[in-house]
Amino acid sequence: MIEVPYESLSSQALEGLIESFVLREGTDYGHREFGFEEKVKQVKAQLQRKEALIVFDPDLESATILSRVAWKRHVDAHP
Repeated sequence: MIEVPYESLSSQALEGLIESFVLREGTDYGHREFGFEEKVKQVKAQLQRKEALIVFDPDLESATILSRVAWKRHVDAHP
């Protein structure tokens, strides 16, 4: 998997990727449920703060969003 800087995507592509991610992950996060638009804004902010990142899997030809912690685990497991 390859890290893709969010800034390298067009605003339309970034928005589509974030919305797709939120639809897959849902908006129920324990004690509080977030609205779709609110969750999209949160994910975008996480990307901007580098708490999350976009990764592309060339074998599957697909992209997703991972937390920085999940990405580090993946990198450590697949040196």
